[in-house]
Amino acid sequence: MSIDLAALWNPDRCRGLRLTNLCIYKFRIVMALSIGLSVAGGTMADMPRHTSFRFCLDPSVEQERVLSQHVGAARFAFNQALRLHKDARAAADRGQDQDSTPEAAAGTAHGGGSPEVGDVGSAVRVPWSGFDLINAWNSWKRSEAAGRRFVVDSTGMTRVEVTGLAWQDQVLAQVFEEACVDLGRGLKACTDSRTGARKGPRVGFPRFKKKNPTGGSFRIRNKTSRGRTGIRLGASEGHVRAVSLPKIGVLRVRECTRRLRRMIATGRARILHVTISRGANRWWISITVKAADLHPAARHSSQAVEAEADEGGVQPVGHGEKGWVGVDRGLHALAVAGRSDGTEVLRVSNARAFRRGLSRLRRLSRAVSRKKKGSKNRLKAVVRLSRQHARIRDRRRHALHQVSNQLVKNHDRLVLEDLNITGMTSNRKLSRAISDAAWGELARQITYKQAWRGGQVAVADRWFPSSKTCSACGTLRNDLTLTDRTFECHGCGHVMDRDLNAAVNLAAWAENHTPTLTNGVGSGVARVGDRQAAGPVKTAHRQDTPTHHDVRRRSGEGLDDVGTNPQTAPAA
Repeated sequence: MSIDLAALWNPDRCRGLRLTNLCIYKFRIVMALSIGLSVAGGTMADMPRHTSFRFCLDPSVEQERVLSQHVGAARFAFNQALRLHKDARAAADRGQDQDSTPEAAAGTAHGGGSPEVGDVGSAVRVPWSGFDLINAWNSWKRSEAAGRRFVVDSTGMTRVEVTGLAWQDQVLAQVFEEACVDLGRGLKACTDSRTGARKGPRVGFPRFKKKNPTGGSFRIRNKTSRGRTGIRLGASEGHVRAVSLPKIGVLRVRECTRRLRRMIATGRARILHVTISRGANRWWISITVKAADLHPAARHSSQAVEAEADEGGVQPVGHGEKGWVGVDRGLHALAVAGRSDGTEVLRVSNARAFRRGLSRLRRLSRAVSRKKKGSKNRLKAVVRLSRQHARIRDRRRHALHQVSNQLVKNHDRLVLEDLNITGMTSNRKLSRAISDAAWGELARQITYKQAWRGGQVAVADRWFPSSKTCSACGTLRNDLTLTDRTFECHGCGHVMDRDLNAAVNLAAWAENHTPTLTNGVGSGVARVGDRQAAGPVKTAHRQDTPTHHDVRRRSGEGLDDVGTNPQTAPAA
């Protein structure tokens, strides 16, 4: 698709147009140009996937000093914006107490009135969102509270000169804005958690950030100006392993960036923002991009891809691997995958990264506690301790990515358990091992990687007894303990590994609770049968289902009145 701008833009047509029509005419030209560019090379509509590439930086001593300044500026902006928010809330509370009229109280509660924070007599606007916090920060950084100096003229008169934040020009302005945006997200998460709009554990109110010699980060958006993007890869002459950032310059990268550079060059990826973080004696950069879908050869088989493969095309991943695969997560074995017919397809032992590095971690922790606070030796000991924590985290992360990649690449349909990890970590005897296994992180990786490849992930019911149910006959064994590593059925005598038995039951649960496939299309109905119903239910107790049939409800009718009389009910 080609667009002739000369044909679109005609100066003669703009002479007789009014201002409103002229703006509309220019807007149509801009939209036509954007449509042409989007059709020519991958657009956001063609790139629905967000992903990140993480590289280790190799900065010089001067660049490390500049990066440290940006990290400190982000922390300072976050703390200052939080202080402005708290001061505004305190002023709003004082103003609401002084104003006895309902109109003033309503205006204060809804955040109306004057935006001035120090105005106590009127309604005070409290900044909550990221935009409001950015505006409050911009107003503060130019005020006298941010910086001032006393100037003495030749006559001896002294006057106060407002300088504002004197060092703000040394740091990229986006760092302050992104810190305010992060605070706005934290305030929204706290509010949604208290009102019930946010699920999961309760989120507390944001706290002030403290200085950390081995931590901290800042974020930079990828802005486009004069046809050039602010963030570029391979910008240095002779060094393709480099990232160019505005206001900071060219940073060397230790790893190879060829894959990301090719995706950007071919229009299959577009950089959104980068995050620079400080670790233990290392600097990291995480480049978040909006990328296109994976290649058809890397996606799971569908009708169209299978047809191409049958005709001699590229063989897709997971081709020939049919049926659901249950994944049981445990402590002895990190993941055990099996099919409903009892076939074991994968077994991964638990790496126990924290347990392996615990002895060294204790020794380094004791070394930190023996050093004097504020000394250089203590700072060196803290760095050594942080490096050990980073080593443990990297080992765990590497193992989880290996397991999730192997499961997602080879199987198009996976089923996981809905584990109450937060409740299980309350057990002080197993909390360390459960946290070291990182079951939640493994499930998160499997979920988004399977979505990238076009597969399916089902989550079994939390109360489904996958480990206590016999995969052969469906008998429920309630006396099974954690020490029993082999499942022995008392009904049929079936003997199987405990984890494999749970994986097989999960695969059977998914087959019983998902629609059947008719000619490759999911248009059938769910098959009946549930191994969870093997045996009587003994824990069902609800107030609206009394056990005695002569109990009357509030409406005046009992169980016999609605056709549930056991004497008149038909036999099953």
